Parts: sequence; C-alpha cells; structure tokens
Amino acid sequence: MNRWLVIITSASLGLAGCARFHSHPISPAQTAASLEARRLDNADLRRLLETNLARSFPEWPPKTWDFDMLTLAALYYHPSLDIARAQWGVTEGGDKTAAGRPNPILSAVPGYSLTPSSGPTPWTPAVALDIPIETAGKRGYRIAQARKLSEAARLNIATAAWQVRSNLRTTLIDLAGARNRELLLQGQLSVEDRIVKFLEQRLQAGAVGISELGLVRIAQERVRFEWLDARRLSAEARTRVAEAIGVPVGALEGVDLSYDLSSFRPAAELLSPEVRRQALESRSEVLSALAEYAASQSLLQLEIARQYPDLHIGTGYQYDQANQKVALGLTVELPVLNQNQGPIAETEARREEFAARFNAVQAKVLSEIDRALVAYRATEEQLKALESLTAAQEKQSETVQAQAEAGEADPLDLLNARIELGLSELARLDGQLKLRLALGLLEDAMQRPIATLKASLIEQPQRRQVMKENQP
Repeated sequence: MNRWLVIITSASLGLAGCARFHSHPISPAQTAASLEARRLDNADLRRLLETNLARSFPEWPPKTWDFDMLTLAALYYHPSLDIARAQWGVTEGGDKTAAGRPNPILSAVPGYSLTPSSGPTPWTPAVALDIPIETAGKRGYRIAQARKLSEAARLNIATAAWQVRSNLRTTLIDLAGARNRELLLQGQLSVEDRIVKFLEQRLQAGAVGISELGLVRIAQERVRFEWLDARRLSAEARTRVAEAIGVPVGALEGVDLSYDLSSFRPAAELLSPEVRRQALESRSEVLSALAEYAASQSLLQLEIARQYPDLHIGTGYQYDQANQKVALGLTVELPVLNQNQGPIAETEARREEFAARFNAVQAKVLSEIDRALVAYRATEEQLKALESLTAAQEKQSETVQAQAEAGEADPLDLLNARIELGLSELARLDGQLKLRLALGLLEDAMQRPIATLKASLIEQPQRRQVMKENQP
C-alpha cells in the first residue's frame, strides 16, 4: 500500500504543476474607448522618443512633430505591430513545445485471479512504467527548427514596422503636397480675383468685351474649384496620417505635422553596388526567408533521424497472491516495413520549395531596387526641367514687373505673368512630390532610410557571415 501511496502522490504533484485556463474576454466597448483615448501626449511615448532620438522634450507634447517623431509614435500605436508581435509569441511557444521531452507512461492493472490458490487475496494488481528515450538527436533538430521559425517571425516584426513607416511617409507626403498645393492655389485665386476686377473696370469703360471677361471668370472658378479640392485632399490626408499612426484624428488637433519636400540626394549617390548588395542580403524579408529555409533543413534532419527508432524502457511490479514480481523490459520499433522514406521525400521537396521562395524574394528585392532607381533618376531629371522652367517664369515675371513699374507694360500683363509663374510652381510641386515618392520607393526597396545608408554599411561583414552560414 505504501507503494501505491507514493505513486498517487507523485501523480498529484505532477498535476499540481499544470497550467490552468484564465478567461480574458474582450469587451468591444472598452477596446473602442481605449482606441478613442489614444493621444500624442502619452508619457510612455515621450520616454520612447527621448530614448530613441536622444533628445529631450521640455515642452510636452511638442507643437511640431517631424517624420522621425511620428514614425516612433506609429511604431508605438499601430495595431499591425501588435499582430506581428503576437505571432512571434506563438512561435516562441513553439520553442517550448519543441524542447519538451516525452513523458513516461504509468499503467495500473487491477488484476483478479478466477482460480485463486489458498493465498491471502485473489487480487493481482500490477503497475508498469514505460520510459521513452529519443534517439539520433531528434529533440535537437526539433529545437533548431522551432528556433529558426521563431527567428523568421521576429524578422516579420521588422517587415511590419517598415511597412508602417512606409505608409506613414506616403500619407505625410500627400498631406504636405495637398497643403502646399492649397497655398499655391490660394495665391492663384487671389491673382485671378484681381484680373476679374481689373477687367470689370475695363468692361465698364468699354475697353474689353463681355466674352473676354466671361473667359476670365471661368478660369477664376476653375482655380477656385481646384483650391477647394486641395483643401478637401488636405483634410483627407490628415485623416490618413492619423490612421497610419494608429490614433484617432482628434489626437492630431493642434499638432503641426512637418515634412520637408525640398531636400534630395542625387541619384548618383544611391547607385553604389555595396548598397544594392546590402539590400539583397539584409532586408528583413530576405533574412526571414533564409530562416524559413534553415528551418526546413532542420526538419529534414529530423525526418532522417526518425528512421532510427526510439527506445522504451519498461519496468513493472505485480503483487500476485503474496508473491511480489518485478519486470524490466526494452521495447524498440523494428524499421522493417517503413523507414520513414515518405516524410523524408516530402521534406526534401519542401526544402527545395523554400529555396525557390528565397530566390524569389531576392529576385523581387532586386527588381524593386532597379525599378525604384530608374524611377528616381527619371523623376530627378524631370524635376530639374521643372525647376528651370520655374526659374525662367520667375525671371519673366520680374521683367514684366519692372516694365509695368516703368509704364512700359500693361498691369494686366504682370498679372498674367504671375498666373504663368503660379502654374509653373504647381508643376514644380508635382515634380517634388513624385521625386519624394520615388525616393520613398527607393528606401522601401533597400529598407534603409536614405540618410543612414553609408553608416549602415558598417554592419555588412556580420550580415554576410549570417548569410554564408545559412545559404541554401
């Protein structure tokens, strides 16, 4: 009986260490209230900015937020990163699963003798314990596979973070473009109003016809419509910026969102072979695909190891009518009819699939770099032409203004010259937006901020070593 007490006690202690379910219900009302309460004056967000930007913010929250500050706010709030982190947590749980060892199996058989001898009891209880032992390093291969899958999931967080940054950058470019366009069109509308008033005075004097004034009024209304449309686009862009950050649009009230559209780097500085190689070797999608390939390697090693059977050490005890019997046995599966060849073939084919996926990811990155560079170079040339045109229009406007001040030109000619200058400034703005978007595509292709490209090359030797160790 003492032996049975020990067995029952051991089993009870094992069950006491088991995890228990704790309910975590989701309340839509509470989550909605939490989302509505998100603001940029969060104290934790302030610490995040001060730590990562190495800056202090005596005034909090600051009135002006630049792209770097907004990027950190988006990384703090955006829900897509929560999903990526949760998926990483799932794979980390897989690490624990892979590291687990098979439990021993305890069997209790309360036997009864139908033809008992003259013993003290006809009962013949028996207890057996089966202890499995994994062979051929299966547990190590299983752990290696789980760790590589966890690494791939961790790298997917970097991919999600960069996507958040990319979306935020695009919305800020749209917002800056809409606001600048609104200001330029407001200036255009002011000039159009002056032209209409000037022609109305001439119409009263009989110097122009009603048809000429009608054409000018049509042009005035067209500019007014474009100005109102720019205001609408500006409001919509501000809403999209809030969405890209992960906060309600009310959180941006009173906040000046700053984004510079005028600073660029020549395309010649962005064509370094080292920069291209860096992107092909260190983009998070590339490293994630490489980790998945390494996981397929470990899975193949595991399936090959499964050709070798595990051992089972069995011990037993039986109380047989006052006779105490002890047994010790060894059980092993004989790999005679099945040597795990099917799973091995499947896993080999899957490894080839992951190798092809890795090559496809690198080819995609290469094409994105080439396409972004071509677009950036072409847009850069286009912007140079637009800037030359704007400079010529500015010179022409100054010339007409000097002539008007000297009484050698009609004041209407000066207003028309300013209209032409405004049109060229609008065209230059469109060119700046296209170039900034092209630069953003180039950053996405290289997954590096353009300003840090040269500094990040220092990390390259270490990254190449990681690539070499896991090369398919």
